[in-house]
Amino acid sequence: MTRKSESRVRAGAYASSVGAALLIAACLGIEVAQAQAIMRTPTISVPTRTPTISPNIASRVGPTVSARAVSVDRGPRTIATIPRTTTSRLRPTTVLPYARYSPNLYPACTAPYRDAGGECLAQPNAGGEGTGKSSKKSAGKGRGNATPAAANLQSFANEFVAEIDGTMSPGDADALARRHGLTRISSESFPLIGATFGLFRITDGRPYETVRREFATDGSVRSVQPNFRYVLQDQKSTSPREGDPAQYALTKLRLPQAHTLAHGANVTVAVIDSGIDTRHPELANSIADNFDALGSAEGPHVHGTGIAGAIVAHDRLMGSAPEARIIAIRAFGGANGGAESSSYIILRALNYAAEHGAQIVNMSFAGPKDAVIERAIAATAARGLVLIAAAGNAGAKSPPLYPAANPNVIAVSATDQQDRLFTASNRGNYIAVAAPGVDIFLPAPDGKYQMTSGTSFSAAYVSGVAALLLERNYALKPEALRMTLAKTARDLGSPGRDELFGDGQADAFAAVMAVPAENATPVAAASGTTKREDAAKRRDEPNSRAIEQPSLSSADDKATVSQTDKSATR
Repeated sequence: MTRKSESRVRAGAYASSVGAALLIAACLGIEVAQAQAIMRTPTISVPTRTPTISPNIASRVGPTVSARAVSVDRGPRTIATIPRTTTSRLRPTTVLPYARYSPNLYPACTAPYRDAGGECLAQPNAGGEGTGKSSKKSAGKGRGNATPAAANLQSFANEFVAEIDGTMSPGDADALARRHGLTRISSESFPLIGATFGLFRITDGRPYETVRREFATDGSVRSVQPNFRYVLQDQKSTSPREGDPAQYALTKLRLPQAHTLAHGANVTVAVIDSGIDTRHPELANSIADNFDALGSAEGPHVHGTGIAGAIVAHDRLMGSAPEARIIAIRAFGGANGGAESSSYIILRALNYAAEHGAQIVNMSFAGPKDAVIERAIAATAARGLVLIAAAGNAGAKSPPLYPAANPNVIAVSATDQQDRLFTASNRGNYIAVAAPGVDIFLPAPDGKYQMTSGTSFSAAYVSGVAALLLERNYALKPEALRMTLAKTARDLGSPGRDELFGDGQADAFAAVMAVPAENATPVAAASGTTKREDAAKRRDEPNSRAIEQPSLSSADDKATVSQTDKSATR
């Protein structure tokens, strides 16, 4: 290679090396400049990130969408975060004439959880007070825990109702309680049963049974029992519905015809229940007396208002005895819309009813067999009062509920508009008669109305029918009144008496017709067709029975109804 050529090659190589070095240096310079620029906090112009959301997009955001991609008019594309919301269809707000009410809370139980007398033993979660434990776990704990669990289901925890020496003053009763480590809640004399009872409570956590045995040995204590729990017998509807102002119960009971002869005038019905709205137009001038056995400050309650309405409603609706007088006895109360009572309060209510001139006592509640209340009911019946109670809403598998199962009480089951038994209605040989109790349209507090179901309202209707009979013949005895209802009832179900409907569905008109009008309280002259015309028409109707035989000797007698039709000069 020539010297000139070598020089060119070397010059080219040198140029290449210099160029490469400059290139590397340039690259390194740029990296350092960028790093320094980040550290200097320069003024950077950034386009706005606030998106403009199209209304069409916004309206399509559903309840399960937490974010949606949107388009913006400037700057980079972003995701607009939309809070998670629940959308609902807008509807006009309406004020419905409904009132919500508590369901039947009485703890029903199945056969494995009953004792020999049919009472419920330990069963988890019955009555809404359980711990959520399974049946198998509870059952495996043995019989030793049966009594405390049963007390929790059917009675108020750590409370006793005790009959004490009648000569004891309140101070002496307090001393008695202190001797046994108890607190006296209340004590008073009950003329109805000629005894003094006190309500006592365990406050130091000692075992219930241990305290009970110790307390019962005291010479001043004659008897001790749990303070049993009672609940009203209505049934919560799956959804509120508009009621039928025509009230199908009126037709079923033949009340319009019966009202041509009697309206319950001058007959007093004690309603032992929750608070009654005495200002409701349906009950205007019908409440003769008020007694609060609870000593509470609660307002009117939907159940008591409905019961009173079934008996004496007379404005938009019609009760079974619209001219009867009501003694409103508040014995049921509680928080959250529910209402319950106890042995001691029921005793106080029965005592008041008997001492203040009631002729009929409506008891639309249920509980276990209760020695104190059984004694009070026997004394009330001995005074000639008519006792009527709801059969109960605990269903086909329930043991008998009280006071309905007491032989001195007329127990009423419930039927629907098709004369079928109310699904939740109790059954048993103690059922006397049935009456409508499903989807009943009744008054509710604050001038409202309600659609409700339950044996509670069946019993109330029959209490009103009983008032019609007593107006017709003031001297009618309770047993004669019971027989009249039974013999004039319209047979339902299998022929003859049965455990679902008793003697059948009550027939107010036939019952009133069967009672002679002698010794009746004076009322206005009846209008409309005569009794004989209606009676003749009645004999021609299907599923009806003539009023002829007074006997109650057999089930076949249910097909023939007694008592001669006598003229009534009013």
